[in-house]
Amino acid sequence: MLDPSSSEEESDEGLEEETRDVLAAVAGSQRAPPAPAREGRRDTPGRAGSGTARPRSPSPSVISEGREEPERQLDEEQDRRIRLQLYVFVVRCIAYPFNAKQPTDMARRQQKLNKQQLQLLKERFQAFLNGETQIVADEAFCNAVRSYYEVFLKSDRVARMVQSGGCSANDFREVFKKNIEKRVRSLPEIDGLSKETVLSSWIAKYDAIYRGEEDLCKQPNRMTLSAVSELILSKEQLYEMFQQILGIKKLEHQLLYNACQLDNADEQAAQIRRELDGRLQLAEKMAKERNFPKFIAKEMENMYIEELRSSVNLLMANLESLPVSKGGPEFKLQKLKRSQNSAFLDIGDENEIQLSKSDVVLSFTLEIVIMEVQGLKSVAPNRIVYCTMEVEGGEKLQTDQAEASRPQWGTQGDFTTTHPRPVVKIKLFTESTGVLALEDKELGRVILYPTSNSSKSADLHRMIVPKNSQDSDLKIKLAVRMDKPPHMKHSGYLYALGQKVWKRWKKRYFVLVQVSQYTFAMCSYREKKSEPQELMQLEGYTVDYTDPHPGLQGGQMFFNAVKEGDTVIFASDDEQDRILWVQAMYRATGQSYKPIPAVQTQKLNPKGGTLQADAQLYADRFQKHGMDEFISANPCKLDHAFLFRILQKQTLDHRLNDSYSCLGWFSPGQVFVLDEYCARYGVRGCHRHLCYLTELMEHSENGAVIDPTLLHYSFAFCASHVHGNRPDGIGTVSVEEKERFEEIKERLSFLLENQISHFRYCFPFGRPEGALKATLSLLERVLMKDIATPVPAEEVKKVVRKCLEKAALINYTRLTEYAKIEETMSQATPARKLEEVLHLAELCIEVLQQNEEHHAEAFAWWPDLLAEHAEKFWALFTVDMDTALEAQPQDSWDSFPLFQLLNNFLRNDTLLCNGKFHKHLQEIFVPLVVRYVDLMESSIAQSIHRGFEQETWQPVKNIANSLPNVALPKVPSLPLNLPQIPSLSTPTWMASLSESTNGSATSEDLFWKLDALQMFVLDLHWPEQEFAQHLEQRLKLMASDMIEACVKRTRAAFELKLQKANKTTDLRIPASVCTMFNVLVDAKKQSTKLCALDGGQECYSQWQQYHSKIDDLIDNTIKEIVSLLVSKFVAVLEGVLSKLSRYDEGTFFSSILSFTVKAAAKYVDVPKPGMDLADTYIMFVRQNQDILREKVNEEMYIEKLFDQWYSNSMKVICVWLADRLDLQLHIYQLKTLIKIVKKTYRDFRLQGVLEGTLNSKTYDTVHRRLTVEETTASVSEGGGLQGITMKDSDEEEEA
Repeated sequence: MLDPSSSEEESDEGLEEETRDVLAAVAGSQRAPPAPAREGRRDTPGRAGSGTARPRSPSPSVISEGREEPERQLDEEQDRRIRLQLYVFVVRCIAYPFNAKQPTDMARRQQKLNKQQLQLLKERFQAFLNGETQIVADEAFCNAVRSYYEVFLKSDRVARMVQSGGCSANDFREVFKKNIEKRVRSLPEIDGLSKETVLSSWIAKYDAIYRGEEDLCKQPNRMTLSAVSELILSKEQLYEMFQQILGIKKLEHQLLYNACQLDNADEQAAQIRRELDGRLQLAEKMAKERNFPKFIAKEMENMYIEELRSSVNLLMANLESLPVSKGGPEFKLQKLKRSQNSAFLDIGDENEIQLSKSDVVLSFTLEIVIMEVQGLKSVAPNRIVYCTMEVEGGEKLQTDQAEASRPQWGTQGDFTTTHPRPVVKIKLFTESTGVLALEDKELGRVILYPTSNSSKSADLHRMIVPKNSQDSDLKIKLAVRMDKPPHMKHSGYLYALGQKVWKRWKKRYFVLVQVSQYTFAMCSYREKKSEPQELMQLEGYTVDYTDPHPGLQGGQMFFNAVKEGDTVIFASDDEQDRILWVQAMYRATGQSYKPIPAVQTQKLNPKGGTLQADAQLYADRFQKHGMDEFISANPCKLDHAFLFRILQKQTLDHRLNDSYSCLGWFSPGQVFVLDEYCARYGVRGCHRHLCYLTELMEHSENGAVIDPTLLHYSFAFCASHVHGNRPDGIGTVSVEEKERFEEIKERLSFLLENQISHFRYCFPFGRPEGALKATLSLLERVLMKDIATPVPAEEVKKVVRKCLEKAALINYTRLTEYAKIEETMSQATPARKLEEVLHLAELCIEVLQQNEEHHAEAFAWWPDLLAEHAEKFWALFTVDMDTALEAQPQDSWDSFPLFQLLNNFLRNDTLLCNGKFHKHLQEIFVPLVVRYVDLMESSIAQSIHRGFEQETWQPVKNIANSLPNVALPKVPSLPLNLPQIPSLSTPTWMASLSESTNGSATSEDLFWKLDALQMFVLDLHWPEQEFAQHLEQRLKLMASDMIEACVKRTRAAFELKLQKANKTTDLRIPASVCTMFNVLVDAKKQSTKLCALDGGQECYSQWQQYHSKIDDLIDNTIKEIVSLLVSKFVAVLEGVLSKLSRYDEGTFFSSILSFTVKAAAKYVDVPKPGMDLADTYIMFVRQNQDILREKVNEEMYIEKLFDQWYSNSMKVICVWLADRLDLQLHIYQLKTLIKIVKKTYRDFRLQGVLEGTLNSKTYDTVHRRLTVEETTASVSEGGGLQGITMKDSDEEEEA
């Protein structure tokens, strides 16, 4: 972020010339606008001031054509150097973070699906559908899975989404869940089984299919690094991740790890202090030289310096807040306050806060283990001995008792002390045996002066014995372990001489104490003292190696600490001690200058610590591998904005290629490292998000699925920054940031418009969930001129409208490519063209239904725009539809299914119903419908005329096989979940009639055609109300006219048929007459259905009058034919009665018959007249009753017929008897009439004639007359009536 000139860099940092060319000169990249090539790849910039970077070769083929091998190798080497340098900064951030933490509230990303898993998933679902699994499922679930498999799993859009890495198993599950929810909600309720239970069961079965049977037996494997990337990672895992991201070898990491001393917290904290000090110095230098980046306002230059200082002070405060063990809390509070209020650290400030001696009090833990005593001779073997131990100034502890022959203990005593140089006293005692002895006898003692650097192992120590003791060689074996507290960084003996402290050159015991992250003190201690004798605060001092001072006696290896107005000289006894002290003080002072000894000694002093020795060894090895330049590079001299751009790009590339469907979101560990890097090395937040936006857009343009919410967040941050809203507290805005933001804004606007135009393919099936809605929200934000003024709604609507217009063309173009409609329309036959357009219409409807299901919610603010999109979509379809329809031959009705399909979809959509395309569709099909109805009307009229001319009036037994072929449209079965056009088969009302005798072929054909035609037009569901009413009225009128013609023709044929029938008892009603009767009955039924309009229409009252005339005509016709039939039957009865009239008393024929019979009876036995006449009439009545009952279908009219027949028959008999009121009936007449009357009464009663009709006055008159005649005859005739009587109890035999 800082911009120092490479020509003014100092050479005291130890960097090689080539490293400065590669790394230090990148500072010039911030001044000039970045080259496009550097936005999207890992590039190395040129030297400072050389302009744009040299572009790298994109592929080996280009290298072989235009690049030479040395140049390619140079590019690779420069790239490797940048990655190594970047990795050094990254591992330092990981090793000692003090600004960021791994976030724990990020949304957990799902495992992504790859192409192999998608193929395996298809195979599993196909196996289920083929019945090859053990999963039990009902038909409804199988249908749901089949639809999911065909529509979703086999979709090309899903395959592309999987290939782009933006699809997870959860997306597949959510799509299935959404589909079955719609299905289950539409199912009827089942008692005892809730729909939630069904949904849960179906989801469980889906999971079983998804997992597969073989996966259930697999054991979980060890999670790889990519698999645990969503979790909180350890430092080792973070190291491994960024090795993969930056392409660092394991050996290189190990060398860097050891050379950087990443496991040494003190070294890392010291490195941070040096970095922060360097940044403050560069800020001061920039302020003096007035060498600023170019800002959009001049007054931002001073603000920029203040922001630099504030950011460094904030980092200092963060570092200061880290726990460092014991230190003065008051000091830490004062230090923090000073750091925040001062512009930067005032080196050499006279008024700086001084440490007191109590601030550097240390606490030590001592462990004293007494093992055994050797050389004890002055005490009898059976005497008891023990030891005591104490740290001077503290408590005293005692070991267990032991016999003098085996003085062994192994006892440990734990002590705490604040003395860096404690005095430890160990004494050996034996119990006194004297009665007057008050104390035990001391046998020997030893006094030790341990330090934290003393040996921790057990050693033998010679004890001081009393005078005249026999134990001259008494020794004790013990171990003293003195632990070093965490804030004690180094200790040891040094010679020192200073101007303000240690004014005498002598050897002292020194301790380097860390009080806080920024406060260190060099303290000298005396024995048995907890507070230092003298101390020196190291802030502002610079430590370095020096040559020996001849005038100072004591000490071999010299170094000093220098500050304005003070110099302190130190000396150690050997070179290794000097190196360790200088390294410790170098880390404590935070100086940028790194001390380098004049002569490197290869021989390590065994007295030194092993950690520092190993570090020096690794540093030598690191330098030998040629990488010392990277670890020693000054971070403040490098362009971290450029380096961070590379780091973020490589991290994003790695993230998008791992096993998670991240949609561009970093993992918690990656966010942590990037946050720490930006805070530690001063990467501006706007620059970070601008680079992030650039990389996200580039990946999105290349087909990757990126979460628009992520784009929205970064864009909002940059917009807020550029417009001065200070989202991160930074108020300065550079010209480069503003220019890049405007460029990105334009590019992002184009990307969003392109995604909205391709919404069906960028967000297939509404996945990722809510992404389209977020994209529209982001587009509205991008269109804003600033962060405060909302964009006008009409402007957003205008942009969305333009995108949806493009989307209509894109969707239809891809749909026609999928259906290969262009090839078919150019060469196919008309029938084939119509078939393809019908299939294309089905696909179009499916597309719009999916848009409504998965994308309509995102466009909820603009439902009219989605309707316009659909109209535009249908307008494109209109071209292909019109082409196919124009190619159809005249009077071809095969196109009606197309209208049915489209109209059923459009009329159910409130926004598309009677829209532009819908009206165009109606305009095309109105002439076809009218022409079709005209032809059908003419055809039906002709069929009536020809049919009745050739009609045989035979009853139709099987309508389906007897009806002629009707020229109605053959409607195919449509594979859509839409209301279908019914195939014009036998109407449902004829199903019950097809098993019995019915009307004539002509009438049945007529009724079927009228019904089928009306159902066909009704199923068109014509959307325009006026034309629909016109069609309905016309068809009803047509039906009325046709039925009227049918009734009249039937009436004429019926009358003609009856005229030809005879009037004797041999008369049997022919089947044709029954058929005619049935035709009229059917006409009555069908007129109600075919000729009645729905209520509520304007012409309903007028039409009702017209319909009543048809009903009256049919009713009157039925009454007439009933009367004609009854008249025919009565005529037969009159014929019978006329025969009986020959036996009337007083007639010539009666006299001849009587005389002839009497004369013949004298000579032979003449038989009397029998009952043949009555029997034939009764048989006539019964058989005709059976014929009518069997062949006429309507019970009501049969009953009316029988009522009239019976009544008229009784009237005829009554009139005949009335004419013979003064005459006595002949015995033959009486017997015949009694039988006829009685049988007629009984037969009609069995046929259902009511009692009121049966026992009419006429019948009563007949009954009384015949009863009187019977009584008279029984008196006059000796033989009686031979068992025939009007009484109900008679038992004459049935004829």
